[in-house]
Amino acid sequence: MPKNRGKQGRDDYLFGEAFMQRKIKEAVADMSFLLERGYGESSSCELVGNRYKLNKRQQQAIKGMAASNTAVVNRKSKQIHQKELEESTLIIDGFNLIILLESILSNAYVFKGKDGAYRDLSNIHGTYKSVTQTPEAIELLALFFKKNKVSKVIWVFDEPVSNSGRMKSKLNTFSEENNCNWEVVLENNPDKLIAKSKHIAITSDAWILDSVSSWYNVIDDLIPENYQYLLTC
Repeated sequence: MPKNRGKQGRDDYLFGEAFMQRKIKEAVADMSFLLERGYGESSSCELVGNRYKLNKRQQQAIKGMAASNTAVVNRKSKQIHQKELEESTLIIDGFNLIILLESILSNAYVFKGKDGAYRDLSNIHGTYKSVTQTPEAIELLALFFKKNKVSKVIWVFDEPVSNSGRMKSKLNTFSEENNCNWEVVLENNPDKLIAKSKHIAITSDAWILDSVSSWYNVIDDLIPENYQYLLTC
């Protein structure tokens, strides 16, 4: 089992404070401008990355932070408040949320986008592997749901991803042992399922956020105060 989802070797240099102030924030602003003007995400990121001489990892970071003003307004208009969680049903982008929380618990760099959503740099490449922080991530979420009196949680995982079945078993076992009202779904196209749902979504996936009727930014509540590796634009 891998130890954690922490920083890569050069991340402190790539995302150090001086570098962030000098390049990343300007790059995010430029990419957001291009997105607002109708440029595609990939072409915008490549253009801005070349302009500021950003490597692939830095480009991945600005891609997660940038958003057109139109998208920001749309996403924030659908973001609900914590009090609205009571007696609600949540539909969760499973790998998206679990991996992000694992990254935070591993002291990895996390990026808060213009839309307020948090994103990391993890890429599972078609295979998910639990890490040391996985049980803690699940427990933190379970406590949060219980504290806010959530009625039901629907976890949705990408079935083609290796070990999605193991994650389903892990969550079902936890649910049974802790009397949680959880349903775990394996789906070939989880993004579409979540996007079309009428339940409150929990995800940081930009396409899903553009499509859902409502969403909740749970990482706002779970990320440690003054988290050292949180970068904002």
